[in-house]
Amino acid sequence: MAERIAVVAAGGTGGHLFPAQALAEELIKRGWRILLATDERGALYADKFPADVRITLAAATARAGDPIGMAGAGLSVLRGVFQARKAFKRLNPAVVVGFGGYPSLPSLLAALSQGRPTVIHEQNAVLGRVNRFLAPHVTEVACAFPTLEMARPKVKARARVVGNPVRPEIRALFDVPYIPPEPGGRIRLLITGGSQGARLLSELTPAAIQRLPEDLRGRLDVQQQTRKESMDLARGLYADALVKAEVAPFFRDMAGRLGQAHLVVGRAGASTVCELAVAGRPSILTPLKIAADDHQTFNARLLSDVGAAAVAAEEELTVDSLAGALNALLKDPAGLARMSAAARSVARPDAAEKLADLVVAAALG
Repeated sequence: MAERIAVVAAGGTGGHLFPAQALAEELIKRGWRILLATDERGALYADKFPADVRITLAAATARAGDPIGMAGAGLSVLRGVFQARKAFKRLNPAVVVGFGGYPSLPSLLAALSQGRPTVIHEQNAVLGRVNRFLAPHVTEVACAFPTLEMARPKVKARARVVGNPVRPEIRALFDVPYIPPEPGGRIRLLITGGSQGARLLSELTPAAIQRLPEDLRGRLDVQQQTRKESMDLARGLYADALVKAEVAPFFRDMAGRLGQAHLVVGRAGASTVCELAVAGRPSILTPLKIAADDHQTFNARLLSDVGAAAVAAEEELTVDSLAGALNALLKDPAGLARMSAAARSVARPDAAEKLADLVVAAALG
């Protein structure tokens, strides 16, 4: 192998880019060069991605039942395949790694057509559509969760559970002990959400906190990530409840905030669930109902099955039910400590290293 080049193919969402970046950083430590292959959307969010070379490939998706849209998407992907083949012929990468989603499809198809070693990584507990299509044909299948729903039996049998690579600042939290709130002391509550369907948590959570007992509300330090259109409502509810709260659409220092939190309320995306496990943080999770193949519900089970998270489906979550869950957990420091230990028991802090091992082995054949 004259030059150690790995193609990392990932799309524009954090769920795909964060683990892809963690892998890239680990491979760079081992002397590899990184080529990032993404689509136009991904290129907008990958300005800090550690790649020597970046290529933007044509890629698209379409809804089932839309033949015109599907035909157009197919032509776009085909164009991306030819773009990737040309780039790969010039740079001769030793391995191509895909992180799912349609932006990764042209790169993997190009690599397969050229007989190059290929690896896919599935971040969710349910095999996504693109990875489902590619899995029978690639060299190695890696996954984040012990379960891999929607995968064929042969794919399940050979899938390697490596975990979900997390950013170094999140990985560092695995070594930081969880200290539950002291009796009568401050309680730090972190509330996150997703870019889709976040209105529920943005507006329901402050209303639930408003219903907590006055003595408990007075001890809270709330940090809430919320939709811009819900910020004024949330701030007003917290002010009326005399709760100290910081409300913003985005927190840059998420690792620092996660490391300080006594309890986290959020969705159950793959990155969120795996980061909570590595950080050892108790949580209340509400899976996004519209997530493809209900994958967030399966993700959440990693934590709920060991008692590290309380999980409520969207249709079951109300102001009163959330207030009751918050009241019960926040008044039980020992219970929070047990949840923290349970979360760490299923963590895979070395996921980036394990995935890198698999990628290097695939490249070397």
